[in-house]
Amino acid sequence: MKVTDEQTRQFREDGITVVRNCLNEAQLAACYETFTWNVANPGPYHFRALEGTSLATHIDNANPHSKAKLDALVQTLPFAGIFQQLWGSEHVWYFAEEVFVKEGGNSGRGPFHQDTANLPWAGPHWGNAWISFQHIPKANSLEVVRGSWAGIEYDGSTFANADDPTEPLHNDGVLPRLPHIDRDLAANPDSWDLVSYEVNPGDVVFLHPRSVHGGAQVDAATPDRHTLVLRFFGDESRFRELPTSNPRYARNGVLFADEMSKLNEGDLFRSPIFQQVA
Repeated sequence: MKVTDEQTRQFREDGITVVRNCLNEAQLAACYETFTWNVANPGPYHFRALEGTSLATHIDNANPHSKAKLDALVQTLPFAGIFQQLWGSEHVWYFAEEVFVKEGGNSGRGPFHQDTANLPWAGPHWGNAWISFQHIPKANSLEVVRGSWAGIEYDGSTFANADDPTEPLHNDGVLPRLPHIDRDLAANPDSWDLVSYEVNPGDVVFLHPRSVHGGAQVDAATPDRHTLVLRFFGDESRFRELPTSNPRYARNGVLFADEMSKLNEGDLFRSPIFQQVA
């Protein structure tokens, strides 16, 4: 699948773009079958963020029970070629999935954050393919702070405080605290330059995971959002050590910890556990 020069510019400069009709009916059905299997068979990193609040969301990451299914699935999807073009990378590797379930119209906005706050990633050749299986209006879609992937690296969010989405993950003073973007926007809708896209089933949003991103709430008009995120990396992707103050994420994080323990700061991000797709 050929991406346009404008889509490439959007990804490289803004940190986000959308490819319309990226997945055909059979590919989308295969993705949804894998999504529903994953939800029914959660892995060790499954959790419900902000349980008991209006922001509660079912999230699962890198489920080892579904790795074989996903490794096979990504070989049938067009993402390797798309990321080759968006990055300008010769090679592409598949990292893992992330699953989001918001239902019943009562799960609010996801806190703004960067995935790199709790994943040991650096470099331009990282990308998330964001696949939603319902029609998602722009008001309910994922939002990215334009150009933020190349800007400040912030501390993460604990995702445990519904009253303060900026509560620091590491809290050691090394990384600046996340700005309270929702509060800023409530005071001034033009305070942050956000990019988001209305999507239909088959459309795929591509974003750099270092982008500051969030939002994607459900409501009475859009009560359900089922999303499968597939994560990839390319030639210029490197290992970055995380702060040591949070034992859960220190040194390498919880995902693929054994493999990450073999890498040092600045090493090319490579391991045989990650399937090469291009």
